[in-house]
Amino acid sequence: MSSQAVNVEILGKLTRVNCPLGQEESLIEAAKYLDNRLKEMTARTKITNEVQLLIFTALNISYELQTKNRAEKDQQNLIKKRMKLLSESIEDALCKVKSGQQQ
Repeated sequence: MSSQAVNVEILGKLTRVNCPLGQEESLIEAAKYLDNRLKEMTARTKITNEVQLLIFTALNISYELQTKNRAEKDQQNLIKKRMKLLSESIEDALCKVKSGQQQ
């Protein structure tokens, strides 16, 4: 798979990053998002050490992703349960129709 070098700016520093062809815009958007989050964290916490700033921001983003993934998984499980109940209800209704016991 071919890759393309893309320049992104994070915390005022230009960094060259390779990414798959066609994914350049997504990488640039992700870099802008990270840069904004780092700036927000700086303003909120007054952290000046870049390593600490990166760690805390990464932890916050990871926590948010984990929370969304957990909520999505819970929603998928709920949908599966409802589909199973619906399927059982349909099967029960079909059995009653076949045996002539319509409601």
